[in-house]
Amino acid sequence: MQTLAHFADGGPGPWILFFPLAWAAVVIGGIALLRRMAWRGRGHGNPWRATPDDNSPLTVLGRRFASGEIDEDEYWRRLSVLDEQFGRTGKGGAA
Repeated sequence: MQTLAHFADGGPGPWILFFPLAWAAVVIGGIALLRRMAWRGRGHGNPWRATPDDNSPLTVLGRRFASGEIDEDEYWRRLSVLDEQFGRTGKGGAA
């Protein structure tokens, strides 16, 4: 019985198995890459996609305080107003 992988007669030999394995590796790698990108696209660390929490008033207030736009007193004053508005429990430290 002659097979394609029979290399005694000048056939391709065992190297013929390399090409399907290489294509399988490319397909599996592509699927893994797409799944990873889709997972990140759900807001798990993708900096180009804004999540709903990125624009919340508390996050904006924290960013403004961190960048130096507002001082600590103004931060605590605005935080206490937001705590009252959203029904959160106070964090303490309000002047």
